[in-house]
Amino acid sequence: MNAPRLTGPILSNHGCRLNAYEAEAMRELAGQAGLDDAIIVNTCVVTAEAVRKARQDIRRLRRENPGARLIVTGCAAQTDPDAFAAMAEVDTVLGNAEKMRPATWAGLATGDSEPVQVDDIMSVTETAGHLIDGFGTRSRAYVQVQNGCDHRCTFCIIPYGRGNSRSVPAGVVVEQIARLVDRGFAEVVLTGVDLTSWGADLPGRPRLGDLVRRILKLTTVPRLRISSIDSIEADEALMRAIAEEERLMPHLHLSLQHGADLILKRMKRRHLRADAIRFCREARRLRPDMTFGADIIAGFPTETEAHFAESLRLVEECDLTWLHVFPYSARQGTPAAKMPAVDGKLIRERAARLRAAGDAAAARHLALQVGQDHEVLMESPRMGRTAQFAEVNLDRDEAEGTIVPARITSVEGTHLRAVAA
Repeated sequence: MNAPRLTGPILSNHGCRLNAYEAEAMRELAGQAGLDDAIIVNTCVVTAEAVRKARQDIRRLRRENPGARLIVTGCAAQTDPDAFAAMAEVDTVLGNAEKMRPATWAGLATGDSEPVQVDDIMSVTETAGHLIDGFGTRSRAYVQVQNGCDHRCTFCIIPYGRGNSRSVPAGVVVEQIARLVDRGFAEVVLTGVDLTSWGADLPGRPRLGDLVRRILKLTTVPRLRISSIDSIEADEALMRAIAEEERLMPHLHLSLQHGADLILKRMKRRHLRADAIRFCREARRLRPDMTFGADIIAGFPTETEAHFAESLRLVEECDLTWLHVFPYSARQGTPAAKMPAVDGKLIRERAARLRAAGDAAAARHLALQVGQDHEVLMESPRMGRTAQFAEVNLDRDEAEGTIVPARITSVEGTHLRAVAA
């Protein structure tokens, strides 16, 4: 959660990178409409805790800004607009499609708008990835190329907040990245809700690998990075890019969710344990320096200790490096919420064990880097990241946004230390 007071509206963003991207677009749209004194809370619905924190934030922001207009939007507002409209602190509720339309903000500025503007997200057929160039740091920009999801995992409420999958055309993406390169960005990250579904709704049904190769052919972006993908949907062109394109960073974050086949089936995932292991081994065969992050859920309904052990073993069998561990949180309206629940204390204990396994895996990766040479993209004068996304502290100041050759000298906690070449 982030609630900085910058020029223009107060913006409080919750949740994923895509939400943060859209929050920057809303800041610009609200500013253009003259809503400089507004408060915008962009909510997340992934867990019950995320919704609780959003509501808490709304109450705090109202106390601190009693006279401001308070606007709530995002995935939680999309899935349950009435709950937010009923809060005394809230003036306006916007859906995920409405929040990206200039006309919405113009109507709010003139007073010609309803207090609740939330339409059927499943009817939306376009995404607004072109609205903003360069969200991120001075070194790294994020480009939204896809939104929504056509899959219906039993634990996930995101499709009801984001709608069905829709893609930004390749030509629009390439033009945007070319502009970012001209502005000096050294790295671009492709983002989306279900990134590997990119292109399915476009003419000719291109695949994500086609987009990656087109970007690298038609732009001079020094480093291209892919955010979270569903490994079962990785296409042949993407695998060739992994093998052949040095500017495609050797780090993939995988939506694995679990290591036990029975739980994966109950989650309605489209892969099995063996598929995940096979993908990781093939990707590393093609790119020996590849590292993997992964999303894994602990305590999904019906999960036994034996099922959980398979998730723990998956960390080693897939050689995962960076784990995002989620204690299972029931979301009302999802099939999983009706399944036999695991005790909350046990869920928290298993999540802690998974995080410990992730910490140990990351420590092993960092230890292997000592004595190695890396190209470090500087995010601040003394801190940058390797191509595999490990954080590096340099021995001297370097310009933000530059790529600096460096030799790793030691490990300090979760960071590497290095000497610039």
